[in-house]
Amino acid sequence: MKSNEWNPTHCAEIFRLEHISYAYPQSEPVLKDLSLHVTAGERLSILGANGCGKSTLLKILAGLLFPQSGTLTAFGTPISEKTFPSLSGLYHRKVGFIFQDSEVQLFCSTVLEELAFGPLQLGLSKETVRTRIDELAAMLGIESLLEKPPFRLSGGEKKKVAIGSVLMMNPDVLILDEPTNSLDPRSQTWLLRLLQALSKAGKTLIFSTHNLDLVPQISDRAVLFDEDHSIAADLPVRLLLKDTELLKRVNLVDEHFHTHPWDFLQGETE
Repeated sequence: MKSNEWNPTHCAEIFRLEHISYAYPQSEPVLKDLSLHVTAGERLSILGANGCGKSTLLKILAGLLFPQSGTLTAFGTPISEKTFPSLSGLYHRKVGFIFQDSEVQLFCSTVLEELAFGPLQLGLSKETVRTRIDELAAMLGIESLLEKPPFRLSGGEKKKVAIGSVLMMNPDVLILDEPTNSLDPRSQTWLLRLLQALSKAGKTLIFSTHNLDLVPQISDRAVLFDEDHSIAADLPVRLLLKDTELLKRVNLVDEHFHTHPWDFLQGETE
């Protein structure tokens, strides 16, 4: 197989990162010698203090940035900035990314056009796209928003539309950067239930968050970044959330943190 050919196999491993590093121009590395693997169907949370590299890692997995050293393999195929242009169409169909700020990915005149954009670019018929939109809008509860301009929506509504535009592509992997950011409690509950349903449907979920109460409800494994941009721990959520001293050391919680993870683990998805 040539290095620039896309050949997504049905292997259990979706992503493998070996010793990758990344630095923005004129700054210190935000990822240093990082190695990580993700398997199909996993529910993985990426945790750490602000500026530790979480968003950069998610953007690399989403094909928006590329390692400056080390190797990235996705679906059994090596990925690099040089080879990605020939792979990008299928890659972005298989891997969907939800930005922390939903406004970044909303650019069409109406919600209907926003949802239709991706599938129409794939060449699907207008009839097929409209059927998908009607089904997805009903699932997300956004039927009344279809004719509205996205910029006039509330924060929670924008998040629903952003998620909907990605789900229209039916990706295998859903990557979310701080998914509950700026959401009210009702919208957070809605998002939690949606992610649980997507997990049951076999989707691979990868997300970053500061909301530790959310972590055990929608993830089984957690990767914890240290403030020096390296991985401090890669553990089952049940074990990581019990290690209060570790969470304090990486500045994810303070000395007054008294939450007992086992209390809210009782509310895990049944």
